[in-house]
Amino acid sequence: MSGFVSAALAFPAVLFSFLLVVVIGYWGLALLGVLDVEDGDIGLFGGVPLSISLSLLVAFTWFLSLAGTVLIEGAPLRVLLGFGVLVVALVGGALGTRLIIVPLRRVFAGAEPTRQDFVGRVAVVRTSSVTEDFGQAEATAADGSSAIIQIRLAGEGNLGVGSRVVLYDYDSAGEFFWVSPLELEAEKD
Repeated sequence: MSGFVSAALAFPAVLFSFLLVVVIGYWGLALLGVLDVEDGDIGLFGGVPLSISLSLLVAFTWFLSLAGTVLIEGAPLRVLLGFGVLVVALVGGALGTRLIIVPLRRVFAGAEPTRQDFVGRVAVVRTSSVTEDFGQAEATAADGSSAIIQIRLAGEGNLGVGSRVVLYDYDSAGEFFWVSPLELEAEKD
C-alpha cells in the first residue's frame, strides 16, 4: 500500500492524484444529492456533459501517469522522464476519453425527431393545388434534411406549385399538416 501511495504522490502522478480526489468528491456529492448534475448545467464537451468528460479525462490521465511513474521509478534522469510521462499521460488520457465519449453522444443527443418538429416551419408546395383533402409540400428539418409531407388547407385558397406555407398543426390521425399560406410583403407587389 505504501508503494501505491508513494507512486500516487510522486511526479507526475501527483498532479492528477489531487484532481482525481476532486472528481471522486464531486461524484460522491452528486450521488448523495448535494450537487445537481443536470445535462447542460455546466456545458457540454464533445456532446457529453462537461462533468463526465472531465472526469474521464482525469481518471485516464491519472492512471497513465501512475503507471508511468511506477515504470520510471529508480531510473536515471527521473525528472526528465517524468515530463515525458506527463505528456504521454495527457495524450493517452485525451484519446481514452474520446473513445468513451463518442458513443455516449447518442445518449445525450436528445430524443429522436418527430413530425411535430415540423410544426411552425415553412414548407414549399409541390403539388398543383392544395385543398382540404389533397396536397404535398417539401419541408426542411432543423438538421437540414428535407421531407415530402402531406398537407391540407382549411377553407378555400389558391395554393399551387412553389407556394410557401406555414405548417401550424399536425393531425396524427390523418398523418398530415394543416397549413396557412405564407405571404410576404415583398411577394405581394
